[in-house]
Amino acid sequence: MSMMDKIKQMLKGHESQAGHGVDKAGDFVDEKTQGKYSSQVDTAQEKLRGQFGAGQDRDRENPPQP
Repeated sequence: MSMMDKIKQMLKGHESQAGHGVDKAGDFVDEKTQGKYSSQVDTAQEKLRGQFGAGQDRDRENPPQP
């Protein structure tokens, strides 16, 4: 089992909290770099939200399997 699979399993049921953490981490990086890398940070945030299931769009694309 890969590290990402383990993280996903731990976060199952807590997607909104994971999304909030991703947002907070991105804001911290933007603050420390004075917004110099904000577009890269935004891209990373979107990808992480997608990986952790924190994005609503991902839920529509991949409905839960029975």
